[in-house]
Amino acid sequence: MQKARFVVRLMTGVMCLTAAVSIATAQDGFIKARGKPGAAGVFVDGKYMGPSERFTVPEKYAVAPGDHEIVLKDPRYEDFTVKVVVKAKKTTHISFHSKKLPEPQGPFGRLRFGGGEQESFISVAQGDTSPVYINGKFYGMLDELNNIGGGLLLPAGQYEVKCNSPIFGDITQVVKLEANKVSVIPLKK
Repeated sequence: MQKARFVVRLMTGVMCLTAAVSIATAQDGFIKARGKPGAAGVFVDGKYMGPSERFTVPEKYAVAPGDHEIVLKDPRYEDFTVKVVVKAKKTTHISFHSKKLPEPQGPFGRLRFGGGEQESFISVAQGDTSPVYINGKFYGMLDELNNIGGGLLLPAGQYEVKCNSPIFGDITQVVKLEANKVSVIPLKK
């Protein structure tokens, strides 16, 4: 019985993810990006669309036909920018390989959000993919930084954290990270 519930929950999550990704008008085209780093954020004309891939599967994003600037961002790599022409009802494939940035120097503190959903396959598939910016730079999605065992290691210091979440609202907070400690930004609905 429990196995059956898990399968039903898993299928519900997959259907919701499929529905969210496939919402498009009849004339839209699509963008898929695959490369290194695999979880780079996809920005189309400055608007965050989501990760380039999840669970090693490239995401497919609906966009209006025409010329677009695509930027793939990951805090550990240089941004990758390309201009593409998207055609109606067609998928434009982007292959990228971003140059790795130098490793940050410690000591490190850990930053994470807390109080939202515990991370699982279902929460990631249906969860809050709002972009998180630290000192004005894209660092990932809210769901990636919202679990007890996760978070983001950053050199100790002061950071401005911003996120505009449809679930948790506008989050703007200055956080001081201390070496070898976890700083949690609480999430409230």
